Amino acid sequence: MNECYYDKRMDFFYNRTKADTVDEWTGAQLIGVLCFGTFFCIFIFISNSLVIAAVVKNKRFHFPFYYLLANLAAADFLAGIAYVFLMFHTGPRSKKLTVDRWFLRQGLLDTSLTASLVNLLVIAVERHMSIMRMKIHSNLTKKRVTFLIISIWAIAIFMGAVPTLGWNCLCDIAVCSSLAPIYSRSYLVFWSVLNLVVFFIMVVVYIRIYMYVQRKTNVLSSHTSGSISRRRTPVKLMKTVMTVLGAFVVCWTPGLVVLLLDGLNCTDCGIQNVKRWFLLLALLNSVMNPIIYSYKDDEMWATMKRMICCSSEDKSQERRSSRIPSTVLCRSTDTSGHYIEDGIIQGTICGKGDLGDKGNS
Repeated sequence: MNECYYDKRMDFFYNRTKADTVDEWTGAQLIGVLCFGTFFCIFIFISNSLVIAAVVKNKRFHFPFYYLLANLAAADFLAGIAYVFLMFHTGPRSKKLTVDRWFLRQGLLDTSLTASLVNLLVIAVERHMSIMRMKIHSNLTKKRVTFLIISIWAIAIFMGAVPTLGWNCLCDIAVCSSLAPIYSRSYLVFWSVLNLVVFFIMVVVYIRIYMYVQRKTNVLSSHTSGSISRRRTPVKLMKTVMTVLGAFVVCWTPGLVVLLLDGLNCTDCGIQNVKRWFLLLALLNSVMNPIIYSYKDDEMWATMKRMICCSSEDKSQERRSSRIPSTVLCRSTDTSGHYIEDGIIQGTICGKGDLGDKGNS
């Protein structure tokens, strides 16, 4: 029967796996990591708080896509909290941690990053459902969206707790990984491969969306004179898709590959030299999500600017907008990022409803 080491401190596991937590790691490298980490965390807290507040405040955002967007912002907010906790429990402090404390540190990271990733996947599927059915918003009810959000967090919490629940190497230290000294290498292989598969699914979903919109735009162009806005739609959509996929590839793939190599017990890959920077790179995805999914939406950006300014201009602007004719309001909302009027149909839809309803009315 194998001996278990629940009562040991982390220095026992770090020394055995020869993980790099050297006590002299207090110079420029540590300062650089802490500075970047602090800046990222502050931005994550502020930007994601604004996204959540904007969705709550603006009734135009009371739709499934924006509820999921707010949940993504909450997941990224948790990522900031997890990294703050990590910053105060890393370097030389890592060796002084108890097993439970170390599990908490890594569990927060795994939970927050998994929640962000699953949110991105659900948002991609929701957009796919809406566009394929020629609708501005999906038919998801509030109950279904609530169930989805609860499911996302249940999956994330479960994935963060799996090593604590038993998939670790405390009773079989021969299979301990190098990057995570009390994680089993088999778990790292499982976690990294699973996330890479989710990434591949997201790529397929966004490619299908782009190909469908491009095909639909070409069909409409052959039957109509075609406005400049309509012709620009494939380019605009391609830019958005490439931004989303590019950010994910750049921020996640290096870290996932490093975890996979560690899980496969690659001793000559030099993974200890890059682990901290790849962790920062993964965190950067939580910084970029509010920019990609929110600031590209004119209505979202305008709402956040009004909240930032917090001046009497807000009330006067609302009074002026209430006197603008409804046709003008309709056109102005069409330029918002969450409408796809610019290519799939002749974009005069205002408010909510199906894209197909315009042709049936």
